[in-house]
Amino acid sequence: MFRFLPGSRWAACVAALLAVASVWATPRPLDGIVAVVNDEVVTSSELDRRVGLALTQLKRQNIPAPSMDVLRKQVLERLILDRAQIQMAKENGVRVDDISVNSAIARMADVNHMTLAELRTQVERDGLDFNTFREDMRDEITMVRLRDHEVETKIQVSEGEIDNLLAEQGGDTPDATEYDIAQILLGLPEIASPERVDTVHHRAEDLVAQARAGADFAQLAVAYSSAPESLQGGDLGWRTAERLPNVFLEAVKDLKPGEVGPIIRSPVGFHILKLVGRRTAAANKLSNAPVDQTHVRHILLRVTDAMPEAEVRRRLEDLRERVLKGGQDFGQLARLYSVDPSSTRGGDLGWLYPGDTVPEFERVMNALKVKEISEPVKTSFGWHLIQVMDRKTEQASADRNRITARQMLRDRKLDEAMQEWLRQLRDRTYVEYRLDSL
Repeated sequence: MFRFLPGSRWAACVAALLAVASVWATPRPLDGIVAVVNDEVVTSSELDRRVGLALTQLKRQNIPAPSMDVLRKQVLERLILDRAQIQMAKENGVRVDDISVNSAIARMADVNHMTLAELRTQVERDGLDFNTFREDMRDEITMVRLRDHEVETKIQVSEGEIDNLLAEQGGDTPDATEYDIAQILLGLPEIASPERVDTVHHRAEDLVAQARAGADFAQLAVAYSSAPESLQGGDLGWRTAERLPNVFLEAVKDLKPGEVGPIIRSPVGFHILKLVGRRTAAANKLSNAPVDQTHVRHILLRVTDAMPEAEVRRRLEDLRERVLKGGQDFGQLARLYSVDPSSTRGGDLGWLYPGDTVPEFERVMNALKVKEISEPVKTSFGWHLIQVMDRKTEQASADRNRITARQMLRDRKLDEAMQEWLRQLRDRTYVEYRLDSL
């Protein structure tokens, strides 16, 4: 074991030389090429790493893995689509800086109730180098930003569509149900021959028969679905009726949990849907009934390498004491210390409706008295001090209902638009397969 003094240029040179020497001294097999995507290659080691991650993910979700050949082909398709998106992002000048990557990793740690050190340990325990994990995270953020620019910002919602949704929700029997749905998507290119359509439709019929005969739906999704959530067993999660495409809602609304619906044809292919569960929605977001509102402000700090979680909590506790016992102004402290954009307004978030904030924040906020300040509160955004300024009960405004209805309709259209955009991107991507040659 060599130890070098920090900052020594000589030591750095020696360390670099030793690293290079060790790489060349260790025999390594040649890395084969499994596919060419436009002008870039996908290597065998990249595919093996992603297959390993997929196996770990499936094991955690208790989803049986398909055969290795099937899984490798599915993961390769996902790699090809990811590579095409990264290439397009580069062409469009989409860049993700280190600050964004660090923030995303910190949020991931928070969501999983881990410190950054614990998250790093878990990543390395799964067999992934942490620097590689960081670059994977950068790629994920890059693809999200690209899709936001190429798809989400281009979704149009007309005033007539909003009027129709408001009329539906204002009826006597609005659908206050949430559906947990899983899907298998058998994709088709934009221009498909009748023979190709028939072949894919026959496969869909076979998969429906297998699923209804008791085959594991999640395993079938992993093996055959081309949808983004295929490696999660096709699970779309809980969605209200407003967030489901109309054809999906019609297919599942009369199913019993566990049942598989009929085959659905859409512009991107054939869908097979399974109703996993059904429950009553917590609340109908569109309503003319009186609603509670809370005027709240906060101070937000985030965990970083320079400021670990224990230090974040200590600082927030100190700020709380400075307000309660030192008489300092909460708003002024928010301007000085909060890392939230609301800091310029003294941490003021304005009047919030139920559901406007994440559940952890809202739960604490609702328990506070007017002018009371919370203990430090952890959410996916970081650590907060929360102060309730005032409360009132008013009828939801027509403007707010229209804003909410517009977002519901955008959410409903988003999945369909995303699938269509991904299909078009895949169709125009040059791909040369070399998987069979390995």
